[in-house]
Amino acid sequence: MKLVGVFILIFISFSSYSKTLKIAYIDWCPQLCVGEKSEGYIIDTVKIIFKDSEYKLEFEKFPWSRAINNVRSGNYDALLSPAKKEAPDLIYPDNEVGVQKMCFFVRKDSNWVFNGLNSLEGLRVGGIIDSGFDEEFEFINETGGNFELMPYNGEYLNQSFLKLDNDRIDVFMFTLNTTLYEMKKRNKEYKDAGCLTRDKIYMAFSPKFTTKSPVIRYFDKNMARLKSSNTISEIMKKYGLNNWNTH
Repeated sequence: MKLVGVFILIFISFSSYSKTLKIAYIDWCPQLCVGEKSEGYIIDTVKIIFKDSEYKLEFEKFPWSRAINNVRSGNYDALLSPAKKEAPDLIYPDNEVGVQKMCFFVRKDSNWVFNGLNSLEGLRVGGIIDSGFDEEFEFINETGGNFELMPYNGEYLNQSFLKLDNDRIDVFMFTLNTTLYEMKKRNKEYKDAGCLTRDKIYMAFSPKFTTKSPVIRYFDKNMARLKSSNTISEIMKKYGLNNWNTH
């Protein structure tokens, strides 16, 4: 009887553990907000999706490169929230959890406007390691520009603002919503000088899963329902943003 009891306890423990989703994420407000009253529209979305499920969500914040590596290695189950080119070896559901636009920002007195990669020639440009733009960075460095790549660890924008203010860079690139959010928060005024891409962003899963794994099928089913309802609009209103699913 004692041996049976031990096996039951092990089974219960394993079953409980197997239903816990360990999610790596970054401080990337208004998508993912650390230490804020509102947790970010992607966190809100994911929590609604899994609210009445058998899955328990555990979130842990990391610098971006480390977050990717933790999910890639299987130490964590899912990553919030990359574009596919940022971590192409992860497993992606059919449905995204938002969109991002990667844009260029300059000082208010700058007349520079992004007009293709050649327009970056000769400029000092701030960028992010593991942003999925490695080929673009290499192209600019080869044609006389200079990319200053930094890890994204929550200080990237602060450092970029300081470098821009002190004339250490001419332009930096980052996602539109977050840069506008942080500019308003810090009372900074820079110009949006044009954008590179508009990419879907995802709750990406570790390679230990497959697209047919129950958790991914559950996610896709419920995310599709959410996109067909008015819920996303209601979530986005909290952050003063439009419904990304209608653009």
